[in-house]
This record gives sequence, structure tokens and C-alpha cells, in this order.
Amino acid sequence: MKNIEELISSNRDFFEDEEPSKGHFERFQMKLEKRFSTGSIKRSIVPYLLKAAVVTLLLTLSSLWTWDHFIRSDRGRMTLGDVSPQYKEVENYYIHQVNLVESEITTVDISGNPEQKIMLKKEMESMDSVYIQLQKELKANPNDERIINAMIEHYQTKLEVMSFIVNQLKAIRNENQNSVKHENTSI
Repeated sequence: MKNIEELISSNRDFFEDEEPSKGHFERFQMKLEKRFSTGSIKRSIVPYLLKAAVVTLLLTLSSLWTWDHFIRSDRGRMTLGDVSPQYKEVENYYIHQVNLVESEITTVDISGNPEQKIMLKKEMESMDSVYIQLQKELKANPNDERIINAMIEHYQTKLEVMSFIVNQLKAIRNENQNSVKHENTSI
């Protein structure tokens, strides 16, 4: 290192008088740009691959979840309408009647007792789970009249139970209204 310093200091006049050759600054600038621009152009692809892998994994998992909870679960069951057009009419009639009674239940105000709402909801879910099991059995044995009759009886029973509940709720509501009217007249 000292040799280089001595060489430069002894030939100082030579270095100060001479100009660099023509185009030196342009070549130097190009070398600098080439050296420092390659770092910005050459980027790592790993973060992009990781992002793509995560997105692919999420899409795959959501597709499998959707398949398992919506598409495949329906294929394990069979409705009365799948057996014959006549049974489809019967099923549509009972579905319509059940929907009417369900809407009637929602219009009856049972807000005074939230426990009744919870109990009613659990009872309906229990009845629905029985029907789902019958649908699965029908899928396994599509021509079994006993299962078809059990499904129709299930609809009839569900309608009877729901109608009974509606009547009871209306009676409770009327009793509450009568007691409120009685209290208001006695005041």
C-alpha cells in the first residue's frame, strides 16, 4: 500500500496534467449503471411464490369446505320429489303448509319468555334431523314404501305439532292480553 502511495506522490505532476481519454466519463457512468441497476432488476421471486402458494392453499381449502358442507351433503339425501312426480306434489304441499305455520309462529309474540323460543328452536331442529335421516335412508332404499310413508307421516306429525304450538302460543298471548285488560279496568 505504501508503494502505491509513493508512486502516486512521486508522479503527481503526471497525474494532474493528463486528462482521461475521450469517453472515459461515459464509460465509467455506464459501468456504474450496469453494476447498480442489476440489483434493482434482479429481484427475488421467493416472496411472490410464497404468496401464490398461500392463495392457492386458501382457495383449495375453501373449495373443499364448500364441497363438504353444501354439495356432498345434499347428495347423501333424497327427497320425495326424487321418487316420483306424485310424491313431489305431496312434498310441496307439506313444505308449503309447514312454511305457513312457521310464519304464523314467528308472528305470535313470545318475547316474554326467551326460554320458550330456545326450546321451540331445539324441537324444530330435532324434527328436522329425523327427516334428514329419513332422506338418507330413502337414498339407500329408493323404492321402500315404508320409508316414503314414514316421510309423509313425519310431515303430518310436524304440522300437527307446529299447529298445536301455534294454538298454545295464541292462548298464552290471549291470556296475557286479558290479564293486562283486567288490570287496566281495575285501576
